[in-house]
Amino acid sequence: ACSLFLITFGADAAAGEGWRADLPWAVLESKLSTSASLIDTGFKDYASECTPEFVNFRYGGGHASPEDTWSIRSTYALINQPSGLCLPHLACGYDRCNPRPSANHTYDLHAQDITTMAQEVAVPDAFNPALQDSYFNDPSNPSLDLPSKVLHPVDASDVVAAIQFAKEHSLELSVKNSGHSWQGASSKKNTLLVNMNRYTRYAPTGITDCDAQSLGIAIKDDLSDQPCHLSVAKNKPAVIRVGGGENWDKTYRAVKDANEAGGLYHVVGGSSGSVSPMGWTFQGGLSGSWGTRYGLGADQVVQIEMVLPNGFHVKFGPTEWKDASAEGFTVPRTIGVTGLCRTNPEERDEEKWVWEDCPNDFGIDFMDLWYAIRGGGGGTWGVVLSMHLQLHDYVPRVDYAASSSEECSATVFTGDALLNPFLGPLTDPLNVEFMATYMMTPSVLNVTVEQSRACGSPGTGYNMLQCYGEEAISQAWITFLQMKNITGGAECLERSERGGLPSSSPLGSRFEGQIADLPSPGIAAAALNGVLVPKAWVEKVGVQSANDLFGISNFGIPNLAANYYAFGSAAVTSDQANSVSQAHRDAGTMILGFDTESETFWRDIAPEMFDLKDKTKFPPIYGSNHAATGMTGPRKDDWTKPCPGNWTFEERLAGCVSFQEAIYGTETLKRLEAIKKVVDPKNMFACNNCIRATEENDEEAADQEEVPTQEDKDDGVAVKEEDVGSTSSYHRKSFLAIAMMIGAAVNCFVY
Repeated sequence: ACSLFLITFGADAAAGEGWRADLPWAVLESKLSTSASLIDTGFKDYASECTPEFVNFRYGGGHASPEDTWSIRSTYALINQPSGLCLPHLACGYDRCNPRPSANHTYDLHAQDITTMAQEVAVPDAFNPALQDSYFNDPSNPSLDLPSKVLHPVDASDVVAAIQFAKEHSLELSVKNSGHSWQGASSKKNTLLVNMNRYTRYAPTGITDCDAQSLGIAIKDDLSDQPCHLSVAKNKPAVIRVGGGENWDKTYRAVKDANEAGGLYHVVGGSSGSVSPMGWTFQGGLSGSWGTRYGLGADQVVQIEMVLPNGFHVKFGPTEWKDASAEGFTVPRTIGVTGLCRTNPEERDEEKWVWEDCPNDFGIDFMDLWYAIRGGGGGTWGVVLSMHLQLHDYVPRVDYAASSSEECSATVFTGDALLNPFLGPLTDPLNVEFMATYMMTPSVLNVTVEQSRACGSPGTGYNMLQCYGEEAISQAWITFLQMKNITGGAECLERSERGGLPSSSPLGSRFEGQIADLPSPGIAAAALNGVLVPKAWVEKVGVQSANDLFGISNFGIPNLAANYYAFGSAAVTSDQANSVSQAHRDAGTMILGFDTESETFWRDIAPEMFDLKDKTKFPPIYGSNHAATGMTGPRKDDWTKPCPGNWTFEERLAGCVSFQEAIYGTETLKRLEAIKKVVDPKNMFACNNCIRATEENDEEAADQEEVPTQEDKDDGVAVKEEDVGSTSSYHRKSFLAIAMMIGAAVNCFVY
């Protein structure tokens, strides 16, 4: 049964009003447009505006019927709340997404806290209303991580005024579109939050056809035609301009409207309509939901417009490139990037904006900025006002999913009863193996690389292949059944035509006409760390061996089912001037929730998949999309050992490969930090778990800090391992609790 649960909040919660009352906020307000707003916010707003969505509606996944959507939570409802504070995970309004951290806070205890919260509050059937007060009803909770003042800008001049004000008064800023950051980048206490949800909309009228014959030989001085010049060089038919407050729902609907009016466009984006193109793209951007042949989100950007921490309103993009086909790339290599500064920042009429060369003392290399932003994460380089994305030629979408019929369960998908009963044949070992084979070792099925790249999958709970253009799924499925000596079963992989882009919610739905918002908001955020599994390694050992090595997760499905097939062409669609890691591009899949806190992974598995020989250069191993706070690499002094779970966060930071280094690798992280120091030397934008400018002696200080050995911890630690269980145990249980929510939702709805 899928039950609702209720929470009530105290009406007398403090609002946290009057933050930094010593500052001349009236001066900032006088510079804002009449439609912009600058408001005091706090716990009272979070409790009254955000919590009811989690209280009055339930978690849901899959494709619900229109009437069911009226009982399911939605990020769309949270985005539009007046304060702008709401987040897709209720607990992420608190430090490290943990409203009730244990004393002597080790990572093991943190994982236990998240697991307990998920079991007691997040899983509907296990919810205990009596626990509400201890988690979410204390306005004085020191773990609250909410901004106390929020600006809702509507145009570029508003953002310029805010950043100049922050610069003058040494304020820290945070930035938010929809708040989907799993690492907590879009909410931070003691900051002025720039919430972009009400910013100018460009997507509805933002599509420009790019005709090589109508373009001049040279790019115009104001860069107005630069997006089309680059798109033509990449053999793309058009571009779309997307505003800094728009999400994929608005972008997809703009493209669909254009197609219905006679256009033939396709855009690469996220699988959930409420996700923003900015945060998704700047983390790298997975492409698996809509086929993998077009590359990652970072590869779609052709021009960026933003306000930098120095207060300059800029736009920039590649203006020089050269053919890279001889090197195996399908797009040109960027060799020069040009940027301009707006010289009349108070002008609100965009038609009157004046773009000129930046002043001599500007000091920022646009080539470096182009590199850093596309892959180096959102929220840390400034405020993005808009960007131009390349569009592709229209291709229809076809989905393939394992059949849940009784006949198929009896003859083909016979293993699912032993696994997760909610997810059924979607995570049956046979279906998982077929998907992995088609996506990572297609030649085994007589499938070409291009046919494989036409497809992708968004992972856990949605283990179906979504394909665009020429593919060979049906024949490959028959070949696979023959390899497994299974007679018949061709009809057990069901084919459905979906049109060119994600479907809109049908008439009668709660958010009628909008792109599906899946999965719906949850209370707890799982401690995910996506392991990037190299495609070359899978080709070497084989899908079956890889599946056996990663094994069955604690929530009863193959770990290869808890993943994203989102890479494909990513290795060849790079302009070679971005910070997306090579491991991200070379991956065959990204496994979410695998136990990297175990010694087995770092001792036995990681050395097989990654080059760990050079002890001065840790390689990128994790994917940045969906990476959660608290995750690390192995111990700095021994890469075959996991970061001890009974260390505190401070000890793990000092003694283990950092969250960022495990994502970017040592070399790329150093370059990003160096660029950050030029762009934002005072860390005006210092979002949680984001790239930061560090003092020159920070690294030396960290190296000199005394790091406790495991023996020291075992001898003297106050919280013993037997009291809380191992890190790996709680890490798996945390993901298990979230997976139970997904399973419960799938049990209620039909895909």
